[in-house]
Amino acid sequence: MNYHVVGGNTLSGEVTTNRSKNAAVALLAASLLNRGKTTLKRMPRIEEVKRLIEVLQSIGVEVVWEEGGDVHLTPGKIDLSNINRESAERTRSIAMFIGPLAHLISSFELPAPTGCDLGKRSLGAHIDALQMLGIQVEGNESAHVYDVKSSVNKGARSTEIIMFEMSDTGVENVLMAAAKTPGTTVIKFASANYMVQDLCVFLEACGVKIDGIGTSTLVVHGVKEIHADITGYPSEDPIESMFFFSLAATTGSQLTVKRVPIDFLELELFTLGHMGLTYAKSEKYISDNGRTVLCDVTVMKSKLVAAKEKIHARPYPGINIDNLPYFVPPATQAAGETLIHDWVYEGRAKHYLELTKLGADIELMDLHRVVVRGPSNLHGADVTAPPALRPSTLILIGMLAAEGESVLRDVYPINRGYENLHERLKALGAQIEASE
Repeated sequence: MNYHVVGGNTLSGEVTTNRSKNAAVALLAASLLNRGKTTLKRMPRIEEVKRLIEVLQSIGVEVVWEEGGDVHLTPGKIDLSNINRESAERTRSIAMFIGPLAHLISSFELPAPTGCDLGKRSLGAHIDALQMLGIQVEGNESAHVYDVKSSVNKGARSTEIIMFEMSDTGVENVLMAAAKTPGTTVIKFASANYMVQDLCVFLEACGVKIDGIGTSTLVVHGVKEIHADITGYPSEDPIESMFFFSLAATTGSQLTVKRVPIDFLELELFTLGHMGLTYAKSEKYISDNGRTVLCDVTVMKSKLVAAKEKIHARPYPGINIDNLPYFVPPATQAAGETLIHDWVYEGRAKHYLELTKLGADIELMDLHRVVVRGPSNLHGADVTAPPALRPSTLILIGMLAAEGESVLRDVYPINRGYENLHERLKALGAQIEASE
């Protein structure tokens, strides 16, 4: 699919934040822990979710996806012999199947995860931590397969795990492995990010007590079996909310973003405020999962200035690593120089340079740092989306702000994480069409 964009227009209106991609894929993986029926409410119809559902169906899970978005999962006999390798290899989220499957199969192979091209992304944090629970993982992504051997079901244990990296998916894998390991598992230096909290809430609904949710130390009181009808609620996606904040700031538009998970965006908004962005927040209310705090945020047309300090991601409650790219488009319209330090990935900052094809003034300092000079007069261009979700969407923001016609080609990376995005943008007044 390609997007054809006529940019330079002011947008207006309201948009509602969809359910989180990262929470949704975690709950799909966690459904393998339950031998009963799992219902996941209002799941986003995005490519990442579709690929994991295809994998689940291929290994023996009955899946019904209702028109309204609810997904019902009923496990049969799990058999990996006919696993859908093509679907598995198209999403890095497949790695989160290791923890749940280790309770069902003592020895198995899993297609190596791929996903976004963001440079070297080791699963070392998963492998070292899972080993403490009796799960041995060998292989690497270049080998196209992971070989897993599990002794996780050989009795109760008390284990203390120190995560050498605050990996979101690493902690999620450990949580799922610990959930059905009787005894107490203490996870230190754990990520407290939104998708981790969503998974903890789901596991508690499964009868697994977890102390310390929202902190960097999680205490999991594992159970021997989970066999019940369970309902899970992935919460709203802070990364999607941030996309629309960035869009409003870059295009000089007033937009209201509804159902914003504000606890995971406070520092992002504070930083945008230091860049001159004005915004207003509504009263807070609670998401359907009974835990996530939401509010509506209205972003006003603002005159932007460069951030005084470098902008960089940190583990929660810092700026989310997936939100960091969304500071690049506003920085192209901000007076002065903005330094953005993308320290986590060796390959993502280079994708920011695609905005120079639209007329942005961006200099790559090294593998991790860019300097953005503004304000720039952006113009239309023909660009192929890079094989990475967030960099692809920031190019789209640039095109919507740029005068003239643009084409963004091969937008599958965007469809991995955003549902029906071009139609939602059209509802805000954007001139955008999708074509095969």
